Amino acid sequence: MRFKLEIVRHTRIWLAISGFLAVIAAVSLATRGLNYGIDFTGGIIMDLKFEKPATTGQVRAVLADHGFGDAVIREATGTGGREFLITTRQSGEAARRALFDDLKKRVGAFEQRSLDVVTPVIGTELKRNALLGVFLATAGILVYITFRFEWRFGLAAVVALLHDVFLTVGFFSLFRLPVDTSFVAAILTVFGYSINDTIIVFDRIRENLRYRRRESLAQLVDHSINQVLTRSINTAMTTIMAVGAIYVFGGRTVKDLALALVVGIAFGAYSSIFVASPVWVLISERLGRSREGRSRPRAANA
Repeated sequence: MRFKLEIVRHTRIWLAISGFLAVIAAVSLATRGLNYGIDFTGGIIMDLKFEKPATTGQVRAVLADHGFGDAVIREATGTGGREFLITTRQSGEAARRALFDDLKKRVGAFEQRSLDVVTPVIGTELKRNALLGVFLATAGILVYITFRFEWRFGLAAVVALLHDVFLTVGFFSLFRLPVDTSFVAAILTVFGYSINDTIIVFDRIRENLRYRRRESLAQLVDHSINQVLTRSINTAMTTIMAVGAIYVFGGRTVKDLALALVVGIAFGAYSSIFVASPVWVLISERLGRSREGRSRPRAANA
């Protein structure tokens, strides 16, 4: 016997859960804000090439002792642990000189190949470009789904997308996780995942609409969701497992990116089933009642 979920019947519950999480996210953003990384606030990017192979852990230990524990350290590929790109917050010449002396003592001699300063002006431009990218992605998705399906599907999909993005951003605000350019990349990746999952559900709804007889919209949508539910759950779980492995076994530089993907994909899987489709039903039923009201003849005056 196949288990069937009644999704639309409990729309108020799903929207209440989303609303509760949205309130927590809004309060956190209003009171705590976002923990912007160096990409947005400005900092220094150093390219150091060591004479002998070193590890990221060795370099990070020295940086932490000098107050740069939040630095982003990337080992240059193909250098055998000799070259590192280090991104830290702004510091004075004396602090950098002390850091370099300690690195030479504890890690080994190195050559400073470059030192670039990222100013807050560049960080402001990155914020603006990130918001522009999210806006253009949202507008493009709305246009595509409207053309591919209809405007009601497009509107419901955008509501689900904004739901995913807002809750993911709120999660990072609540736990004071760093927000940098990799986070923006994760958000845009979540856009693609979420909309793909939503389109699968919408495509099945549209297919079943062609053969609709006496069943209500709610029954039709529940039937459609149950038809693709196994596929949606399996896709979400396998994706989260893969990204979760990167979070657990990957280096520190990819942990925040992996965490953003895990959280965003989880919200995306939830919204595709429990937000997008019920919102489409609400819009469709409201539009239907509005049309009935306009078409109903007015009573003649006595």
